[in-house]
Amino acid sequence: MRIATWNVNSITARLPRLLAWLESSGTDVLCLQEAKVAEEQFPFEPLRELGYEAAVHATGRWNGVAVLSRVGIQDVVKGLPGDPGYDGAVEPRALSATCGPVRVWSVYVPNGREVGHPHYAYKLEWFEALRAAVAGDAQGSRPFAVLGDYNVAPTDDDVFDASVFEGSTHVTPAERAALTALREAGLADVVPRPLKYDQPFTYWDYRQLAFPKNRGMRIDLVYGNAPFAQAVKDAYVDREERKGKGASDHAPVVVDLDV
Repeated sequence: MRIATWNVNSITARLPRLLAWLESSGTDVLCLQEAKVAEEQFPFEPLRELGYEAAVHATGRWNGVAVLSRVGIQDVVKGLPGDPGYDGAVEPRALSATCGPVRVWSVYVPNGREVGHPHYAYKLEWFEALRAAVAGDAQGSRPFAVLGDYNVAPTDDDVFDASVFEGSTHVTPAERAALTALREAGLADVVPRPLKYDQPFTYWDYRQLAFPKNRGMRIDLVYGNAPFAQAVKDAYVDREERKGKGASDHAPVVVDLDV
């Protein structure tokens, strides 16, 4: 079984690449982030023509998550129980579903903007709500994983130059402590292998030739419980999909399971 996560940075803008990638990659389940489309405008039909069902939690413009599956979708839960919301609104940042033998969450963690900003406090509160929401499945016997754009680099090795990020979000002790708390709920970081260079970065800014210079970050993560982690046969960053015209600024992370 092949499971992947990908921040597509607008499914409308990325649809031809997404459809081509699904056809060529043999992915069974794909967790998507930043759909940036209202649910009623989601491209269900072209995905259905490829054999994929879709569960979607999206309201348009920003955010939006989805799970695509060609092995069935059941027990869909839209939203994060206990979501603290931001500025009076609960954003579409989490969706869970059972796909064949595996249960997954597709998550788009708040960015945090800058240290001290209300959005940074929201990010930490959102992480705590996520930890509470997944704790039961994390301890269960069914393969389970939380996949998505976490907007946190777990260690200094997960950014191209730690000094560049000093004092910024994505690398602060509080954000990394939130990741630690999530792992302590019963999840392990499934670290993919890079297809090029030494570090499996998953995101490169569009500006300043960040991708060709490999000035990246590993912020798209797969956190799986023990049954999931034990079933992993391979994991890699499909760096090729970050290349070329019309690419997302994130690359897919792909995990192969023996389940």
